[in-house]
Amino acid sequence: MSTAQMAQVAAVSSNGVYSFTKPTRESITLLAGLGVEGDVHCGVTVKHRSRVAQDPTQPNLRQVHLIHRELFDEVAGSGFSVEPGQLGENVTTEGIDLLGLPTGALLRFGEEAVVEVTGLRNPCLQIDAFQHGLLKEVVSRDELGRLVRKAGIMGVVRQGGTIRPGDSITVTLPPAPHTPLDRV
Repeated sequence: MSTAQMAQVAAVSSNGVYSFTKPTRESITLLAGLGVEGDVHCGVTVKHRSRVAQDPTQPNLRQVHLIHRELFDEVAGSGFSVEPGQLGENVTTEGIDLLGLPTGALLRFGEEAVVEVTGLRNPCLQIDAFQHGLLKEVVSRDELGRLVRKAGIMGVVRQGGTIRPGDSITVTLPPAPHTPLDRV
């Protein structure tokens, strides 16, 4: 998608049970301070199994998982076929550089829902169980040897609302200086 086109929602997904993939939906409803209504990761405290095992009282900074659809095109160049929801994301976007956003950026979906960006998704081995070799495509090293995570970003719901494919996405950056995204 060219930079002249508007950022928008390509697909929305949720799942009420633990599963790597999430089925796409006609819409999802975000609940302020909780996440995606009916999704297994919805809640004030952590819901991801590895985080619960560490400390179940941690705040849930991973209420909403977003991935840029352009990643699917990128991995297709290496022979992988990925569709919205298959990497466990709730919102598939297009036309926005999610990975380039700073911590604290606000994403407004349509007229209602607002998600605050908390950090990068830390891809796990489940990605290779989904499609062998895919993990190396979404986690790599840059020319300086630094880890690069490309499997999307995480956020918390600041204002609830319904999100549908085709909804516009508006970004509000936090005051400078900006803090680059790190894993959450």
